[in-house]
Amino acid sequence: MSKKTRIKASAIEAPKNRDEAAEMVGRIGAAQRERQRIQAQMNDDLNVIRAKYEYDGQTQQAIIDANFAAVQIYAEANKDDLLKGKLKTVKLSTGELSWRKRPASVSIRGVDGVLGALKSLKLDRFIRTKEEIDKSAILADRDAAVVVKGITINDDAEDFVVKPFETELEETR
Repeated sequence: MSKKTRIKASAIEAPKNRDEAAEMVGRIGAAQRERQRIQAQMNDDLNVIRAKYEYDGQTQQAIIDANFAAVQIYAEANKDDLLKGKLKTVKLSTGELSWRKRPASVSIRGVDGVLGALKSLKLDRFIRTKEEIDKSAILADRDAAVVVKGITINDDAEDFVVKPFETELEETR
């Protein structure tokens, strides 16, 4: 069985009288105030550094936004030439352009009115037993659902994506 190593505490010289104790308390206070000054200086320095890098980052974001918008204008104008067949991605020498179809979604305005309309039209399959509208059922049977006032099916949204090869980051709008 191995012996446990014992760590000795460093020798602390305790004050011998009230005056020495008061002096040590004064040193503690001075050290605390100095530590606060150091932390305040560090925070001031960090704020200056953070502001510089945020400005540099905003400059780069402006470059990204301008180039992204320009590439998007070009790509949308030439989408038919760029995409052949069922392709949704174009490979360029420096990256890819792609269009992604968003999944269909259902938005409901006036839930109580839509529930009443679904009940009166005997479309109970679109109503969950806890009296909420079943959006996945609406997506599965769109033709029956779109006749109900207040139901809109959004399925024409797509995202345009620029993905440079050098990074794993994507820019999407």
